[in-house]
Amino acid sequence: MYPGAYVTEFPDKPAVIVAGTDETITYRELEERSTRLARHLYDEGLRPGDHLAVLTDNDPKVFEVYWAALRSGLYITSVNRHLAAAEVSYIVNDCGAKALVVSAGVAEVARKIVPETPGVTIRLAYNGPVEHYDSYADALAGASKEPLPSQPRGIDMLYSSGTTGRPKGIKPALPTHQVHEPGDINVATSGPLFGFDRDTVYLSPAPVYHAAPLRFGGIVHALGGTVVLMQKFDAEAALAAIERHGVTHSQWVPTMFVRMLKLDEAIRNKYDVSSQRVAIHAAAPCPVDVKRAMLDWWGPILYEYFGSTEGNGFTVISTEEWLRKPGSVGQSKLGIPHICREDGEELPPGEVGLIYFERELLAFRYHNDPEKTARAQHPRHPNWTTTGDIGYLDEEGYLFPTDRKDFMIISGGVNIYPQEIEDALALHPKVQDVAVIGVPDAEMGESVKAVVLPAPQAEPGQELAEELTGYLRERIARYKVPRSIDFATELPRTPTGKLVKRVLLDRYAH
Repeated sequence: MYPGAYVTEFPDKPAVIVAGTDETITYRELEERSTRLARHLYDEGLRPGDHLAVLTDNDPKVFEVYWAALRSGLYITSVNRHLAAAEVSYIVNDCGAKALVVSAGVAEVARKIVPETPGVTIRLAYNGPVEHYDSYADALAGASKEPLPSQPRGIDMLYSSGTTGRPKGIKPALPTHQVHEPGDINVATSGPLFGFDRDTVYLSPAPVYHAAPLRFGGIVHALGGTVVLMQKFDAEAALAAIERHGVTHSQWVPTMFVRMLKLDEAIRNKYDVSSQRVAIHAAAPCPVDVKRAMLDWWGPILYEYFGSTEGNGFTVISTEEWLRKPGSVGQSKLGIPHICREDGEELPPGEVGLIYFERELLAFRYHNDPEKTARAQHPRHPNWTTTGDIGYLDEEGYLFPTDRKDFMIISGGVNIYPQEIEDALALHPKVQDVAVIGVPDAEMGESVKAVVLPAPQAEPGQELAEELTGYLRERIARYKVPRSIDFATELPRTPTGKLVKRVLLDRYAH
C-alpha cells in the first residue's frame, strides 16, 4: 500500500504531525505533493533507477520527497545533516544523485557543496530560499497533480553510520512491483509484528536520515497511520508528545531510555503515557537493568529488534519472551541466523562468534565497494552475510548479541566485550554516559579503558574513578574491570545514539 490508497477514505487525516508545533501534513497533501514532485522529477529527466538525495532537518516534507521517490522507481538517499560539507559531497557524489532536495535549515552546507557536486542537475530547497537552489514550492506548483502512468516502486539506498570508517552506501535491488501493489518486505514484516494499522499514532524522536525513522515512517503511511515527528529528542518533550497526541507506538534507542529514566520522578509521573501499546527499541544493545526499569515504568509493551541498515536479517523479541531470556534480541523473522568463527566454521549453541544471516539471494551490496561486499560474505556461503556483530544463539534459536567485532578487546589472549562493561555502568547515578575501549598495552597487548562522562552533580577525579571501579568489581569479573578510567566533557555519539568509537580509538592509539 501507499498513502494514496487512503485519500478517498480519510483525506484530512494527519499523515505527519510535528511534535511541539503541531504542523500537519494530511493524507491528501502527502499524496498530491508527492505526485507533483514525482512529475517534476520525471519532466526534468529522472527515470527509474536514478538517484535522488535529500539533506534536511527533521521536517515533515521529507516524507513528501520519500514518497515521490518511491512512486517513481528511484533510489533515495537521505544524508546525515550533521556531516561536514566535504562528507555530504562525498555521499551525494558516491550515490550518483542527479537530484538533491534540501531544507533551508541546512542552507550553509547546502550552498558549500554546490561546486563539489557537479553531477546534480536538479536542486530544490524548501522552507525558504537557498542560494543556487530552485524553490521546492514553485516546482510543485508548476507540475501536474496527475500520477505518472507507471509508478514503479523505488527504494532507499542509505549509508552506514560510519562508526568504524567512511560511510558506505547499501544498495538493494530495485523492487519489481508498482507502488500500489503488495511486495514491500518492511511493511509485510514489521506491520503484523508490531501491530501497525490505520489507528496507529507513531512517535519518531530520532533523525529522519537514519534508516529506522525513515523506513518505519513509510511503513506507518503504507498502513494508514499517523507519524508524530520530533524535531529533536528531548526526554521530557517526548513524554509530553506521547500524552498530547495519544501515541500508540514509539521507537527508541537505549540512550533515550536512560535519559528519560534519569528525569526527576515528579517529571516522569507528570505525563500520561498509558496510550502506548508498543514501545520499540533497537540500534544498540539495551542494558538489562535499563530495560527492567522501563518495564517497571511502562509495563510489558517493549519490543526489541535486531537488524541493520543492510537489511540482511531481522530478529524480534517481545516483553514476555525477554523476561524468560534477558539479554536476547529474539528469534529471526527474516534470514536464518548462523554463528561462525573467523574461518567460517559454524559454531554450536552457546558459543560466541560472528553473526551471519542466510538469505535465498545476496541481501545487499556496498555501493562502489566490491571488496567490502566480499568481506561481508561468508567464505563458503556467499548468500550468508555479516555486518560485524558478535553474539551467540541458544538451543531455541534466540540470538544474544555481545558486541561488534571491531570493538572487541583482546587482553592477555582473552576476549573482552566492551558492551558488557558499559551496560554495568549505564544506570550508575554519577555516570551520564560511558564508552569502553581497548588501548595498547606492552604487556597484555590491550588493556581495558573506560571513558566516562560524569553526571552533572558528580565531580570527576580519582575518588570517582575508585568508586566506579569498586562498583564494577561487584558486578563483573575482575579481568573485565577497566585498568584505567578517564573523564570527558562529551562522548562521540551520533544523533541516533550510537557511539562513534573510532574517534576514541584514534585518540588513544599511541
